[in-house]
Amino acid sequence: MVVITVGLLMGLLVILCICILGYFLWKRKVQSQYQELISTLPLFPACTAPVLQVSQGSWPRCDEIPFTVPPRFEPRGAGGLTGQGQVRSDETEVDDQRDILAHRGSLSIRSWYPMGTLLEGLYTGPALDQVVAPPPGPAPRLCFAVEYRRSSEQLTVSLLRLGNLPPCYHGNVTLVELQLLPDDRRPQQARARGPGPNPEVTECFVFQVSAASVSESTLSVCVLSVEPKRKRRVVGRVLYPLGGQLGPSGRVLWRDLETDTYTQCSELGDLQVSLNYNPSQQRLTLVVLRARGLQLLRDTGVFAQVSLQRHTQVVKTKRSSLVKCGGADPYLNHRMTFKLRPQHLDEACVRLELKQPHPMSPECSAVLGVVVLGPFMYARGPQLQHWMDMVNPTQELVKQWHGLGRGL
Repeated sequence: MVVITVGLLMGLLVILCICILGYFLWKRKVQSQYQELISTLPLFPACTAPVLQVSQGSWPRCDEIPFTVPPRFEPRGAGGLTGQGQVRSDETEVDDQRDILAHRGSLSIRSWYPMGTLLEGLYTGPALDQVVAPPPGPAPRLCFAVEYRRSSEQLTVSLLRLGNLPPCYHGNVTLVELQLLPDDRRPQQARARGPGPNPEVTECFVFQVSAASVSESTLSVCVLSVEPKRKRRVVGRVLYPLGGQLGPSGRVLWRDLETDTYTQCSELGDLQVSLNYNPSQQRLTLVVLRARGLQLLRDTGVFAQVSLQRHTQVVKTKRSSLVKCGGADPYLNHRMTFKLRPQHLDEACVRLELKQPHPMSPECSAVLGVVVLGPFMYARGPQLQHWMDMVNPTQELVKQWHGLGRGL
């Protein structure tokens, strides 16, 4: 019995030791997992002076911060008597109160314990223009910083400022919409602060994306101008592919906004298209507005043929009327509608073809260029962004230029 009792006690002791050891190992793992804190301030590389204080910088020591201990004032008694029992004059009391208020500053405990004043120089940094200088040129541009942390699989995007906005947008509210294509459907929004051509944004966004997917993602930043009647106009957009662009530290980048004025025509020409989708009516509306820079083969006119596809199956095909054009920039201005259910938005695409009929046989048409608008399965770049903007629940017509490609 003694041996059995001793064995049971030893077994219980071993089990208790194993439980204590497992608890400490679990606690250490949890602490190491949440050790890194995410900064919500804009990030800057180590080679530039920080505009905003971030957690990665070096903090000054206590002996480097100037501090002056304010003088101590002894409170008077309830009767206002001095040590010799004599009453002080009213003029002396007023001088003492002014002296106290002069040393007390903005922080105090009640009225008899002065704490000193705040030194504004300790909390102000250099101006943004001195740290992040814009490149030369008149084009509208955006300044932002990108950093990817592989340990936590988080992409941090810091919007810093805008530059060279056209004068027609100076008096409006400027918004910046941020999306991570192709998975992010709901854009995150920031509001620029300050009037004039160079407003500041200073907003930070964090995206949770795996290391395998970040190289296939594209950062989309759209700058909008809100007019007094709440009508939004697209100032321009920036598409920044993340594949091969992310380094071990954050990068501050300047990118020109892609606008109608500063975008050059493609080799085969461009086509301006407007899209809108109404989920309640399950209706997709497409307007072929105009074309520019076309490589015309003959003077027989131009028409657009639009096909709605699901996977590899053509659901519906429509064509616009023939437009007789004397130059390479015809105006088509043709509206088409298609029936499309909301659950099929990720499976469908729109294929636009600009064609010229043959003068001898109208059935034989020459293809001038092709544009495919759709989700990630069918399109990339501006074509994908246009489709994602159409899905946005504002239900407004989204107008954009697209470069024509060669038909397969």
